[in-house]
Amino acid sequence: MMFADVIVDISHENLDKTYQYIVKPEQEASAVIGAPVMIPFGRGNRRIKGYIVGLSQTPAWDIDKMKELDEISENGIVIESQLIYLAYWMKETYGSTMNDALKTVIPVKTTIKNKEKKYISLNVSNEMARKKLEEFIQKKNKGRARLIQSLLENPIIESGILKDKLNISQSTINSLIGLNLILQETQIVYRNPIRNQLANKKELNLNLEQINIVEGITKEYKAGERKTYLIHGVTGSGKTEVYMEIIKAVLDEGKQVILLIPEISLTYQMVMRFYNRFGERISILNSRMSKGERYDQYMRAKNGEIDIMIGPRSALFTPFLNLGLIIIDEEQEGSYKSEGSPKYHARETAIERARLSNASVILGSATPTVESYYKARTGQYTLYSLMNRANNANLPSIEVVDLREELKKKNKSIFSERLRELIMEKLEKKEQIILFINRRGYAGFVSCRSCGHVLKCPHCDISLTSHNNGKLVCHYCGYEVPMVQLCPECGSPYIAAFGTGTQKIEAMVKKEFPMASVIRMDTDTTSGKEGHQKILKSFANHEVDILVGTQMIVKGHDFPEVTLVGILAADLSLYAGSYLAAERTYDLLAQASGRAGRGEKAGNVVIQTYNPDHYSIRYAAANNYDAFYEEELLYRKMLDYPPIGHMVAILLCSESEDRLEAASKLFANVIKEKIQGICNTTVIGPAKASVSKANDIYRRVIYLKDKEERNLTELIKFLEGYIKYSEYMKDITIQFDFDPMNSY
Repeated sequence: MMFADVIVDISHENLDKTYQYIVKPEQEASAVIGAPVMIPFGRGNRRIKGYIVGLSQTPAWDIDKMKELDEISENGIVIESQLIYLAYWMKETYGSTMNDALKTVIPVKTTIKNKEKKYISLNVSNEMARKKLEEFIQKKNKGRARLIQSLLENPIIESGILKDKLNISQSTINSLIGLNLILQETQIVYRNPIRNQLANKKELNLNLEQINIVEGITKEYKAGERKTYLIHGVTGSGKTEVYMEIIKAVLDEGKQVILLIPEISLTYQMVMRFYNRFGERISILNSRMSKGERYDQYMRAKNGEIDIMIGPRSALFTPFLNLGLIIIDEEQEGSYKSEGSPKYHARETAIERARLSNASVILGSATPTVESYYKARTGQYTLYSLMNRANNANLPSIEVVDLREELKKKNKSIFSERLRELIMEKLEKKEQIILFINRRGYAGFVSCRSCGHVLKCPHCDISLTSHNNGKLVCHYCGYEVPMVQLCPECGSPYIAAFGTGTQKIEAMVKKEFPMASVIRMDTDTTSGKEGHQKILKSFANHEVDILVGTQMIVKGHDFPEVTLVGILAADLSLYAGSYLAAERTYDLLAQASGRAGRGEKAGNVVIQTYNPDHYSIRYAAANNYDAFYEEELLYRKMLDYPPIGHMVAILLCSESEDRLEAASKLFANVIKEKIQGICNTTVIGPAKASVSKANDIYRRVIYLKDKEERNLTELIKFLEGYIKYSEYMKDITIQFDFDPMNSY
């Protein structure tokens, strides 16, 4: 026998309340995850609608007390069904509970109060209304008379206007409703996050490279071909203009579009470019919107009132009924990977949603992930390139400064001589400057300022991390050594954990260049709803000469007056304790460099580093992504890192360190026994996590590596079953992270 778990109400409070029903033999072929069903519910067996969210052959209770499904809808897949199936796919692919996956994808109302407007209209003929008007005037019922007179002049009036402008009380309105003379109707008003803007639908002038991409993709789309495309375009090459032309073609086919943008790139400037092109049929989502605003945008999408949704990762689950295209801009961004359960990646999830919707996917980046570029080069994606900047603008001149040489010259400042010289030059010319501190992934790596040597794990080729207990630890395998006092490479005493903060740099800039106005942009200065926008607006209006900040200042912004970008410490992300460190460094350096010289004036970039010979820095300075990709891929092949192989990080947590120690060793042994003689999965650990204790919770991590993705997904399924039924894992919290983007 088959049994179906059914949810009867799509709201966050009720997603974990499932009811099990018997599937009749003739229904089994139609019983799939996400299928809409009609069920007998409650004591009165009233027929209500539900959705299948689980199937099994094991009854949850006595079969004699269970009810059968009335029917399974044959009217095609509704949007809720598609999203429920997508949740099931995420659960199976990334390892999570179905409930967690459902809460991620279902755009449901929690406890948001609707925003409403009430409208008043006559419920009698004009002739009758005039008679009543005379009657009220004679009886000196001024309020009633004023209300009837207003409705004779304007057939429908919003009740707020009656109260505020005409001084008519609610009691007067209620009295006329009681006499059946007027009607009061309520309409739900959607909160609109894009307010009072004038659409300016100017035509775009594309260059030949852009035209070739637009024509190639739209031709295949109109022919019914649905593919995944990667647009690799240098910074400032006009990818956004290409997106807009393709979006127009998809909208012309009666379809809808989701455009994913990293939160830090979701600027007022970017949104208005799309609003000016497509007008009212566009909406946005972001983390700073109220719950009411977010929910209203979901409802507008479901009701077909908008055609384009722009937003970060969560916008992927917009309930469009006729989805035709998903675009992921800056596809290399780490924010597309979820940190909560399920730890899904928006790229793969978008491709699955597109398959369910018969839609296409476009990935865009100046610095694609190695995984995406590998799939494009091996034919899994279709690759297009934009190798020139739009409007014939030139790429900036990039110089690499060796900080070891600066130290030899007794220059211990954060500014090299060359950077200081260029800052003075640009300030004299009244041009703008961005100073970027590369803190992404900073994890206390230890390096020598004399020779640039970084201490690494001999087993994983990952930089060791400095801990407060005086030890250097590898966060992949647990290898540890005592902190060194002298550089093992050159014997210099200038060896220490590396790092400095934006606040400290802002103070140094103000001291060094007192004639300049300086503003800082980081997580501290951008708190609040309009935090980002205020800083960016003042910089765009040239109220500020120098902008100091972290990676949020180098993503997607277009400031024509910026002619100098100084990258103060290129090394910080290079040794972040992750196999992705070189890729992230190349990405950040290329993106930061791309902010310079976007207008008519030539741009300069200065990259300061203790390791100028590292391939990620050399190729970023040369703007040569292909050469970087080839060298990085060799490194991945050597160690079976993605995209050549795949990894799963298993994080185990407990309040008891002893229980966790025993359980994590047992768990690793269970894995080793399961894979013995079946597959070549490598098991690394258990080891202490990088943060081995947080909020009195102890943490251990196990890494699995395998060339075959399927071996790992099958192993996760087996382990989920083991966790469910094992007594040893009862008080242990376990999370799976497929192809993790951060070390644990």
